[in-house]
Parts: sequence; structure tokens; C-alpha cells
Amino acid sequence: SRRHKLYREELNLTSPAAPLPLRPEASWLQFHLGISRDGLYPRSSPTVNRLLRDMQDFTTISADYSQDEKALLGACDCSQIVKPSGVHLKLVLRFQDFGKAMFKPMRQKREEETPEDFFYFVDFQRHNAEIAAFHLDRILDFRRVPPTVGRLINVTKEILEVTKNEILQSVFFVSPASNVCFFAKCPYMCKTEYAVCGNPHLLEGSLSAFLPSLNLAPRLSIPNPWIRSYSFDGKEEWEVNPLYCNTVREIYPYSNGNRLLNIVDMAIFDFLIGNMDRHHYEMFTKFGDDGFLLHLDNARGFGRHSHDETSILAPLSQCCIIKRTTLLRLQLLAEPEYRLSDVMRESLLQDRLAPVLTEPHLLALDRRLRLILKAVRKCIDTYGEAKVVANDTTQPEAPASDRVKLTT
Repeated sequence: SRRHKLYREELNLTSPAAPLPLRPEASWLQFHLGISRDGLYPRSSPTVNRLLRDMQDFTTISADYSQDEKALLGACDCSQIVKPSGVHLKLVLRFQDFGKAMFKPMRQKREEETPEDFFYFVDFQRHNAEIAAFHLDRILDFRRVPPTVGRLINVTKEILEVTKNEILQSVFFVSPASNVCFFAKCPYMCKTEYAVCGNPHLLEGSLSAFLPSLNLAPRLSIPNPWIRSYSFDGKEEWEVNPLYCNTVREIYPYSNGNRLLNIVDMAIFDFLIGNMDRHHYEMFTKFGDDGFLLHLDNARGFGRHSHDETSILAPLSQCCIIKRTTLLRLQLLAEPEYRLSDVMRESLLQDRLAPVLTEPHLLALDRRLRLILKAVRKCIDTYGEAKVVANDTTQPEAPASDRVKLTT
């Protein structure tokens, strides 16, 4: 502590000036005001593009641990830490206009694959997976992932020098290679190798825009019916019972409405990114039981491009239902002129940390898309299109004269 105190005095660290009053045109405010029952933002939203630029460019006003880390600091039992490599190291960065984003630092290089022997709940959290998941979600027209962007953070100037949290200040150190590093307090007491380091000060990371506070926009966190076992040898009922969906259909709110269809959407999204860690989902209470599901915390995606975990598709393959709009979008992205990997590659070039994904990960998206469409075809062959494809479009029927023109 004495060394850190002297270090801060040597750098003459001072608190930044108070943030300016909130401007009505602020991108964070406009993003929050644009949330509707259709998604987190409208299609082709200029606000989202402006928000992404602001997260890349605005000066950091303060930095702090997230609520998860603060909870761990109060009960730090190292014998209970199952996954020190992932969940414990993320920070909340604040900007002008009351902007706030979750910062997840780079933990794994893009070309590294998750080892085959890793369980999904001890896998690394990848900053580039958060970025890529946002782009994929927007391409699929789900719009359920908060805007996320890559940024090079100066960990000294933009975290250490602006944080008022003494515990966060105390976990910074200079490595033998003269790089500035920091670690999450709780895992450090057990595993010193889990620190992250700048080069010597700059560190890649993802910034995900915060949603409105729970006071303004309450959300529910609901267990995923297809939750996985978080033990080394356990199995859940859906993993051993192919008729599990029949049980789910009897339970409200999965017995009617769009909730089960939204679960299938989420499973398709998770299968494309290879995310096995979807134990809960969140939704805004304002939009009722048929509201969209938020696709949060995607950092465990894009770990293995060489493996397709088809069990993630269990909601689709067991329930055999899919939205028509989702199916049409997937079919479009399977066409050669709109190939998913090509659209993703072009979209990710907009990020300053490009290339965000390696080429094998991009090509894996095409392969997984084919597997999804194959699963849908199998369902249609078994039950018929009318039972499998749910018509969630409300387009008015064309007049008879127009239908004649279309067929001639």
C-alpha cells in the first residue's frame, strides 16, 4: 500500500473535473430511449453508430469494479472459486453524459482455441467474442445484444489514475517486463497468474454499453430451461430425455405466446457463436411475457472454431419450432451472395480492433448455419411446415390483381 501511495503521489494523480450536465442528444440517453418491444434499437439506428464511436473516443472519467467483483470481495473464499479465469475480471468505466460501459480485457489471443479438455464453465472470457456477438446479433436482426465495441485502453491513465476505489488501485503493479498489470482481488490470492497486462500501458478490451438502471427499466433474470449442469459429471434432464420439450410446453409462460420461440432464437444465436454458458436470460418487465430476451454476456463464445456443439441446438431440435422471420433471415445468409461469413467479415472491419475474428471462426459460422437449416428441414419432414414454422409476420395479403402480376 505504501508503494502504491508513493506511486500515485509521484504521478500527481488528481480527480478529474466533474462531468458536464447530461445533454438531451447524448448517445447513451438516445440509446436508452430507443429501446422498444421489438429490440434494443431500431434497424439502421444512427444512434447506435454514434454510441459506438463515443465508447471508442470519449475520455474515461472513472473506473470501478463491477457489482459481481464487489460481491466477491465481501466473501472471498478461494476454495470456492471455480472459474477464476473468467467472470472475476471486468470493470465499469464511466464517461461524460453519464455514459457507462462494461470493460472486459483481452485474456486470450484470437488465434488460440479453447483447449479440448476445458469445461465450458472454466473457459476464458474473450473480449473479441463480445464484439463479434454484437455484430452477429445485428446481422441476424435480433437486436438483443447491447452495442459493443473494441478499444485500446491505457490502463494507467484510463483506469488507475481515475479510479477512486482503493482496492482497485492496490492491485496494479509493474511486471518484470515493465508492463503495467492489474488483477481481480479475489482470484489473485489463489492464482497470481490471472493478472492482465498492458504493453506497456495499452490493453485491448471490449466495451459494452450499459442498459438503463433497474430503477428505470426493471428486468427479470430467469433460469434457462435448457440450463447445463455446472458440475464435472452431472447431467440435466434435457440432456438425457429427448422428449424434454413436452414438459417445458406444459409450464407457463412456455405453454403459449412467444417465449419458447424466443428461447429457440437464443439457442440458434448461441450455437453460431459456440456459447454453452447460457444459464440465465434477462428480459424487461415492461414488455410483458412476450418481450424479447436479452442476449447478455457472450464472452465465452468463439472459443473453438473446429468443433460444433450441437447440443446447444436442443431447444430447436427437441421442440421443432422456429419463427418464420428467423428462418427467412438464416436462409438469406446461406445464399452465396449474402454468405454469413462475408457479411460478418465486412461488419467487423468497422471495429478498430479488426480483425476481430480469425478466418477459421468466420468460416465456422457458415458451417454451423448449414447445420441449423438441416435441423429445421428434419423437423419439417417429420411434422410438416405448418407445425414447425411459426408465422410471426403480419403482412397484409396482396390484392388479387397484384398476386396475378407476381405469378406472370
